[in-house]
Amino acid sequence: MRRVVGTIGAGGAAPTINLSVYTPAHATRPVPVILLVNFGGGPARAAAPGARAGQPPAAGVARGGAAPGEPPVAAEILARGWGYATVGYADIQPDRANSFQEGVIGTTLAPGQTLPAPGEWGTISAWAWGISRIIDYFETDKMIDAKRIAVQGFSRLGKTVLWAAALDERIAAVFSGCAGEMGSALSRRDFGETVDDMAQNYHWQFNSRFQQWVGRWNDMPVDAHLLIALSAPRPVFITGGTTDQWSDPKGEFLAEVAASPVYERLGGKGIGATELPPVDTALATGDLGWYYHTGGHMLTVEEWKAFLTFLDRHFTR
Repeated sequence: MRRVVGTIGAGGAAPTINLSVYTPAHATRPVPVILLVNFGGGPARAAAPGARAGQPPAAGVARGGAAPGEPPVAAEILARGWGYATVGYADIQPDRANSFQEGVIGTTLAPGQTLPAPGEWGTISAWAWGISRIIDYFETDKMIDAKRIAVQGFSRLGKTVLWAAALDERIAAVFSGCAGEMGSALSRRDFGETVDDMAQNYHWQFNSRFQQWVGRWNDMPVDAHLLIALSAPRPVFITGGTTDQWSDPKGEFLAEVAASPVYERLGGKGIGATELPPVDTALATGDLGWYYHTGGHMLTVEEWKAFLTFLDRHFTR
């Protein structure tokens, strides 16, 4: 294990991104790496994923004994001859309203400017920017195979990794857990959390022009299936929970179904089904994978293991 610290800009007050990298102790050649973008770290610690007004934070991850921020299958990742890395998203940009003068966005504002201009980035794009800068580092690390980098994120960070992969083709695979509205779930279903909810409660995550779609999601020119399809034909694995209907797991699955023709047009294989498969059963024979776990807004050990099996098929091609 080693720690890598990057700075955003120069000067003593420059924000720092703290990365932990784990690789097999006796590796003799560069190894694939899974980058976990998680909710720890940073000077501005946000509420845990899934937190709602008036409710305690959600557990987020069924860890199975893992240290905070680490995958519950860390030993299995290393045993496969791969590595993993972790970074706290708030190191890149705080996750709250009225914080645009901090983090990477703060370094881009003109003197006297307090907000990004209309159409400029929100925090999800800032976090995705940070993922790409970490991949810049991976390309310099002789212990890492930068051609085989997977990224993993949960909830709002599940949205982030989908967007990061759309922007950066160096990302070889994606694991997006319970990303829901404005992530992996179809907005046009109008089920659970909606565009209106996101625009009201998490407006800082998007550019300000997002507000024009309040009450008009059927008029939006894009939806979640097009976001997923932007990674094609690279593998994408998505999960949802039976008691996390706020994130619309059926809408997440249907978005993968709708993205499948793009994968097939590009020589890949879609999700291979049009109806929800049984609960707690991996659907992962194609380049789009799905797991519908029993439980709520969290990641389970079982779906982590299913993702590793899914990823192994792609990383060993």
